[in-house]
Amino acid sequence: MPEKAIDEAKAAAAAASEGVDAIRAEAQRSFNEAAKRLEKAAHEAVEQVRAQSRAYAETAGQQIDEAQRYVTERVRERPLASAAAALGVGVLIGLILAGGRRR
Repeated sequence: MPEKAIDEAKAAAAAASEGVDAIRAEAQRSFNEAAKRLEKAAHEAVEQVRAQSRAYAETAGQQIDEAQRYVTERVRERPLASAAAALGVGVLIGLILAGGRRR
């Protein structure tokens, strides 16, 4: 009778071990699938950010070009006023920077 109990216990342990192995394998598959989905989602998000940043960079470049043309036209129209304005801005920045050193 004790041998029968031992055999049954061994069989139950083997069945439990197989069940654990099956659960572990299924968990590993689920984890791998989730990792692949996460990787795909991250890749898509990065591509979307790249596309948006290209559009923003292009827009910013166009706006900088327009601003440069505007400034160039104004300087050509009124060179003395432009020089005086630049001098005034330079003096103000100098005063601000010098004021910070005195403290």
